[in-house]
Amino acid sequence: MVKVAIVTGAGQGIGLAIAKRLHADGFKIGIVDY
Repeated sequence: MVKVAIVTGAGQGIGLAIAKRLHADGFKIGIVDY
């Protein structure tokens, strides 16, 4: 089963760190930053 996560505020800081960690854990990532 494919794991998918949408991370808001992932352009920098903690959102970016969370997105990188989820990707390392095998998630497909959708990144949103405004």
